[in-house]
Amino acid sequence: MMTFYFTGIRSFPKLWKSNPYLGLGPGHAYLSLLLKDYYGIRNHKWFSLKPMSPQNTKAMNLLIAKARYVRKRDEGSNKQVSADSPHLFAAGAAKKRSEMNPQSKDHFLPPVRNIIQLPTKPLNSEEWNKLKEDFKGKTNFENWILSQMVKYHSSIDVAKSVLAWVAANNNGVIGYDLLVKYLYLCVFHKETAEIIDVYEIMKARYKRLESGGYTLLIRGLIHTDRWREALLLLEDLKKVIIPSKMNYNDCIQGALLHQDVNVAWKLHQELLGHDIVPMLETLKAFFDFGKGVKDDEYSNKLQDILLYLRNNQLYPGESFAHSIKTWFESIPGEQWKGQFITIQQSGQCLGCGKTVESIHLSSEEYEFLKERIMRDVIDGGDQYRKTTPQELKRFQNFVRYCPPFDIVIDGLNVAKMFPKARESQVLLDVVSQLAKQNLKVLVLGRKHMLMQNSRWRKDDMEKVQKQASCFFADNISEDDPFLLYATLHSGNHCKFITKDLMRDHKACLPDAKTQRLFFKWQQGHQLAVISRHPGSRITFQHILSYDTVVQTTGDSWHIPYDEDLVERYSYEVPTKWLCLHRKT
Repeated sequence: MMTFYFTGIRSFPKLWKSNPYLGLGPGHAYLSLLLKDYYGIRNHKWFSLKPMSPQNTKAMNLLIAKARYVRKRDEGSNKQVSADSPHLFAAGAAKKRSEMNPQSKDHFLPPVRNIIQLPTKPLNSEEWNKLKEDFKGKTNFENWILSQMVKYHSSIDVAKSVLAWVAANNNGVIGYDLLVKYLYLCVFHKETAEIIDVYEIMKARYKRLESGGYTLLIRGLIHTDRWREALLLLEDLKKVIIPSKMNYNDCIQGALLHQDVNVAWKLHQELLGHDIVPMLETLKAFFDFGKGVKDDEYSNKLQDILLYLRNNQLYPGESFAHSIKTWFESIPGEQWKGQFITIQQSGQCLGCGKTVESIHLSSEEYEFLKERIMRDVIDGGDQYRKTTPQELKRFQNFVRYCPPFDIVIDGLNVAKMFPKARESQVLLDVVSQLAKQNLKVLVLGRKHMLMQNSRWRKDDMEKVQKQASCFFADNISEDDPFLLYATLHSGNHCKFITKDLMRDHKACLPDAKTQRLFFKWQQGHQLAVISRHPGSRITFQHILSYDTVVQTTGDSWHIPYDEDLVERYSYEVPTKWLCLHRKT
C-alpha cells in the first residue's frame, strides 16, 4: 500500500497506465463546479367613445415633463409626478419594489448535510479509508470529497493526498474527473508548476479533452512562461466548437500580461467575428494596458470599444469605469478630466453642464419601430393564442376611427395595483386625474369588468366610460397587443400605463437593433403609478427624458456604469455616470 504524500505532481505519470485515451475526456458532471436571459358602435356595451378635443400637447407636457403640485389637501401637498423616486427602469428599482411588496416564499427543509468535515491537512491512506467508511452518501466518495474541496477551495496538499490514496487503491490509475478537479484547485491557487505538470500528463494521455478541461488549462497556462501554449489549446478547441468568451478572455489577458498587444487585438477581432459579446473584464484589460501610452492607433481602438458598448447597450462596472477614467486622464498632452456624477431629470450633466442625448426617437426611428412591432408582435406574434384575429380586427377598426390618444391604460393591470382598494375605484381615480388634464384617454379592459361585484361597481365603470374611450375585450384575451397597437397608432406623443415590462414582446423582435429601439421607446413612453394618496390623488413615476447609453461629442464622453453594490435587472439602466471632458 502506498501511504506517502506527493511533494510534487511530477511523480504522477507512473499513476497512469501507458495506453493513451484517444477520444474525448469522459465525464461532464463537474462542469458546473468549474464555470460558475370591428370598430366600435357608440351604443355597444363592449366599448365606448368619449368626444375628443384636439390633441392637448401642452397638458401632456405638463403631466410628463415635470412634477406638478396640486393644492394642499388636509395638511400636506401631493405631487402628481414624483420628482424624488427613481424612474421605472432605474437600476435597483425592481429590487426596492420587491422589498416593499414581499411575496410569500416557499419553505424548504434544510438539506441533509454529510457529517464528514473536510480535512485541513493531508491524510494518509488509513485516514482516508476511515473517512470513506464513515461516509453515508450515495455518491462516489472520491468524487464527492474532491467536489467539496473544489467548492471550498481546499489546499493543494490536501487534494494531492486524496489522489495519492486513490492511486494506491486503483493500480496507480487516477480518473479524468478527479484529475480535472485537482487541476481546478491548481488554477484557483495559481500553482503554476502544478498546472504545467498536470498539463504534461493530460497532453501525453489524452488526444483531446472536453471543453472544461481546455478552459482550465488555458486559464492556468496564461500565468506561466509557456502562455503561448494556451493559444495552441485554443486552436485545438476551435476544431470542435467555437471557444467561449471566457476562453478568449483568458488568452487576451495572457497576451496583454506578456506584452503581446498585437495577439490580444487579433483575438479580440476574432471574438467579435463570431458575434460573441466579450466579457467586460476583457475590455477593461485593454484600458488598463493602455494607461499612459501615447499611441493614436491604440487610442482609436479603445474609443471603438466605447462605441461598441454604446451600440450594444452595455454598461461597464464600477471598476471598469475607473479604468476608463484613469486611461483618459493618462493620455499625454490631452488634458482629460473625469468625474463620477448623476444626470439631472432634465438631462443636464452635473459635471460639465452638457445635455445628454434625448430618450425620444427620431421620426425615422419611430416609423421603423412601429412597422416592426406591427409586423412581428401584433401581426406575427403569439397573441392569437388568447386573442382571435376577429377581435384584433375589431379593435384595429375601433382605433382607426378614433382621434389619436394621449394616454392608453391597461385597465385591469392598473386596477390591481393597490390590492386593498376596490379595483374599479382605483381605475376611476387614475382616469379622473388624467381627464382633468384634458388628456385623451383610452382604457383597455376585459368584459368581466362591466359585471357588478365587490371588486367592480357599475357606477364606477360608468364614470370611467364618461371620461375616457373604452374597449373591453373577451375575458381570455391578451391585453398587451392592444396596448402597443393603440399607443403606436396614436403617434410618438402617446404614453401608456401598465406595470407590465413587455419583456416577452421585446423578445419577439427579430434583432438587437429593434429590441434596443423598443426599449428606448418604452423608457420614454411608459408611465407607472407609484402611489395613491388619501383623497384618491394618484402619483406617477417620472419618465426619463434622456437616453442611458454611452455617448460622445468629441470633446466629451458620458458613460453610464453599474455601481458595485446595486443589483440591476436586465430591463433596468444605471443611474450613475462617468463624465469625461477635455480641459480648456
